[in-house]
Amino acid sequence: MSATPSETGPAPAGCTEAAGCGAPAGDGLAHLPERVREKVRDHPCYSERAHHHFARLHVAVAPGCNLRCNYCNRKYDCANESRPGVASEVLSPAEAVRKTLAVAAEIPQLSVVGIAGPGDALANPRRSLETFERIREAAPDLHLCLSTNGLALPEYVDRIVELGVEHVTVTVNAVDPAIGAQIHPAVVLERRRRRGEEGAALLIERQLHGVAALAERGVLVKVNSVAIPGINHRHLPAVAQAVRRRGAFLHNVMPLIADPAYGTYFGRIGQRGPTEAELLGLRAACGSAMPVMSHCQQCRADAVGLLGEDRGAEFSRERVAAAAVDAEQGRARRQAVRAELNAALRREEPEEATGGGA
Repeated sequence: MSATPSETGPAPAGCTEAAGCGAPAGDGLAHLPERVREKVRDHPCYSERAHHHFARLHVAVAPGCNLRCNYCNRKYDCANESRPGVASEVLSPAEAVRKTLAVAAEIPQLSVVGIAGPGDALANPRRSLETFERIREAAPDLHLCLSTNGLALPEYVDRIVELGVEHVTVTVNAVDPAIGAQIHPAVVLERRRRRGEEGAALLIERQLHGVAALAERGVLVKVNSVAIPGINHRHLPAVAQAVRRRGAFLHNVMPLIADPAYGTYFGRIGQRGPTEAELLGLRAACGSAMPVMSHCQQCRADAVGLLGEDRGAEFSRERVAAAAVDAEQGRARRQAVRAELNAALRREEPEEATGGGA
């Protein structure tokens, strides 16, 4: 699907608001009905307010990917680095469940367990879906989240819903194949590689179909977009319009990370990321179509803890294997802590946001 000239609009203007023009105020949830707010109130990746109080865990069970992206290099890892696609260890589903229980016992404000790579969750469907099934059985109080590029998403919508995955993030960087091909030069579907605009068009079609199918089934869909000056920077408002029409409820516009040391194609050719003013202006432009989040930390695929405070090094495979965990005791402690935090968050909500909606 190509964007029309009227969809792309003018270049985003500069913005000086620290929170990000167009970004939702407060916890970023005031636009949502109360039934939806209940699903995301304690989700640190969705709520601006919750990310100060609630923790998340990414279990790295998905090593393979079905896209070639010019901003990604999954071979690089530094313990001090926060960047999508990076993980120190790839876990089996059984190891992921054990790690979940160990983290949940030690960090009782844990509310979310997600799969975000280091490849693509749905390019590794057996490992990812088995992990979700096991975590749902072992820790049913935790929210399940999945991040995907969307290429394989249409095949797995029913299974995602069946497993109780409440939140899905789909990375959509373009709705124009000519632009998409500059970001994703090749895709692989059903063992066939497609390059250039043909591959980009297939990716876009399946991404938008997947977003719509999930939204129709009641799954909350957030869309991530990487802002790349000179390539999709002026085009992202069209992306916001397209995904909003298909039911996505939140747009996360992230800056390109293109340090040459990371070995990505964009890093090697000197492609720059957006300036702070450009990023804020772009969020403002996208915010005219739908709510835009502004607190994303662009986390590792094995992130642990509060946003901006990664404790992953404390939960190595060896330490988790040696830990003695009482799952029921951990669950009771989590529920007590989360109840206190949720009550505090409700007290902090502005009056106009507490009335709910239909």
